[in-house]
Amino acid sequence: MAKIVEFIPNFSEGRRQDLIEALAAEAKGVAGVTLLDYSSDASHNRSVFTLIGGPEGIEKAAFNLCKLASEKIDMRKHRGAHPRVGASDVFPFVPLKETTMEECVELSRRAAKHIWEELHIPIFLYEYSAAGPERANLAAVRKGEFEGMPEKLLQDGWAPDYGERKIHPTAGVTVIGARPPLIAFNINLNTGDLSIAKAVAKTIRGSSGGYQYCKAIGVMLKERNLAQVSINMVNFEGTPLYRVFEAVRAEARRWGVTIAGSELIGLTPAKALADTAEYYLQMENFDYRKHVLENHLA
Repeated sequence: MAKIVEFIPNFSEGRRQDLIEALAAEAKGVAGVTLLDYSSDASHNRSVFTLIGGPEGIEKAAFNLCKLASEKIDMRKHRGAHPRVGASDVFPFVPLKETTMEECVELSRRAAKHIWEELHIPIFLYEYSAAGPERANLAAVRKGEFEGMPEKLLQDGWAPDYGERKIHPTAGVTVIGARPPLIAFNINLNTGDLSIAKAVAKTIRGSSGGYQYCKAIGVMLKERNLAQVSINMVNFEGTPLYRVFEAVRAEARRWGVTIAGSELIGLTPAKALADTAEYYLQMENFDYRKHVLENHLA
């Protein structure tokens, strides 16, 4: 059976539709790779793509997309609500069918080496690819963002894994690694007060004493004048979506604020939604493998 890897590149561009479509065309042009989804957000000024394919095709797609982004995105002019360090901000590889995490770690290292040698963009490795625990957390690597990265690269312990201690002048740096499936899940609040979203995010995220497998920040959706709790769920079985959703609802209520809506960025495992449906429908004796029709078709 063929090996399948999921690749979810995040680019620091969410406003120029011509460039977003050019990136999509580049992804579609790689043999053995399928572009499943891509979405953009103007307030975040960020686009997230989801590709699947064999390791060789995915490795080629990673390089080609990074090259195009480095040619078209100037980080010196980039402004957006989402933290970022480079034009190709983060490149995660996720093992799916017949592929191990170790194989994705090797893939990430090959891609990192190729990008540095050909494009001269310094690379940090994160998650399972990280050289040490201090670099496993993406937030720690990205702290300081693009503007603070020239100084950060000169600090003790923050030399890039591939490359010199100076950023690419326009493309910044790129963070690459292998990781398990992650769900990007945002909750919009009926308020234009960013401080409320930041307070809620602090309450629910694991690093502040909240849910172990939840990462969250507060950002502003300027075009809608809504504050957003932007969430990454790194283990949806350890911390399910519905639990975080209800916690956000309860915390927002303290300020007299309600939830305006929620959204997924990219794709999600079906079981995460089935678990949420089971909770809200109060279904008894529900078995995802047994009661979901598509599982039997597969």
